[in-house]
Amino acid sequence: IATWNIEWFPKNGTATIDRVKAIVQNLEIDLWAIQEIDDTTVFKGMIEDLDDYDYILMDGWFGGLVYVYNSNEIEVLDAFEIYTESPFWSPLPRSPLILHFSFNGEPFYAINNHFKCCGNGTINWSDDGDEEMRRREACVLINDYIQNELPDDRVIVLGDLNDLIQEGPANNVFEPFLELPEDYLFADMPIAQGPSSGWSFPGWPSHLDHLLLSDELFTDFSASSTQVACLDIAAHMDGGWSEYDYNVSDHRPVAMQLMVTPLTTSSAPNSTEIAELLQISDLMGRICEYTPNKVLLYHFSDGSVRKHISWSNKAPY
Repeated sequence: IATWNIEWFPKNGTATIDRVKAIVQNLEIDLWAIQEIDDTTVFKGMIEDLDDYDYILMDGWFGGLVYVYNSNEIEVLDAFEIYTESPFWSPLPRSPLILHFSFNGEPFYAINNHFKCCGNGTINWSDDGDEEMRRREACVLINDYIQNELPDDRVIVLGDLNDLIQEGPANNVFEPFLELPEDYLFADMPIAQGPSSGWSFPGWPSHLDHLLLSDELFTDFSASSTQVACLDIAAHMDGGWSEYDYNVSDHRPVAMQLMVTPLTTSSAPNSTEIAELLQISDLMGRICEYTPNKVLLYHFSDGSVRKHISWSNKAPY
């Protein structure tokens, strides 16, 4: 899984599209949480040209948040935004996009975010419009949502959170999470505490893009096979950072590899990869055709039924 601020895609037209398509294909990451999609039509077309990948996005809001996922590995159960009402627009100018999905038969929630940028590094407690104060309040709201709605679920909060997780507590906007070490950990804390050459935003050296895990993921995260890295894609381009920055983004992706162990004892349905799709129905059981942006039930010849929502013009199965 990876988070990536892709800087107002497509930053440089066709050059951006070609490079991003190659990056997604070559890295073979199962789930991307992406920020700053400017042209959603172009982005949709790019992903639809990729075999085995699909996307989820909410149209109609600037700086779009998007998920891109490997449809052979990820089963989408639901997708929705939270804190969409106007009282929350100051702390959360881009409403968090939640993806409820299954991987290897195990359920997860991802919460994709793009927090307010800028500020002076100090929390002004008397100013609700202060950038640091807005980011701190965003953390309070997301923690409240997880504690109230997803208290026993595997949750990954990720995105361009636009602040430093390694600061001292007095001005650390992430204290609502950091003060609960029994409930949360930042998977990328070693990157933040490491050399600036490994950070996600090299242009003004800082580490702004993060992966926060709920305690239900602590055991999986502690495995020796776990890897967390800020991906230096520019090192593999002929033009290095200049080429990457000009054509792709000013942020590097931050990614995590995690081996999943069962939280539940329920058995997963038989694989549908070799089963034949028999029919599609809506949630009322009525036979229907594939329709984008709608939760549908897919009935397979092995008796399994998969609930899936897709924003793509092509059916997922």
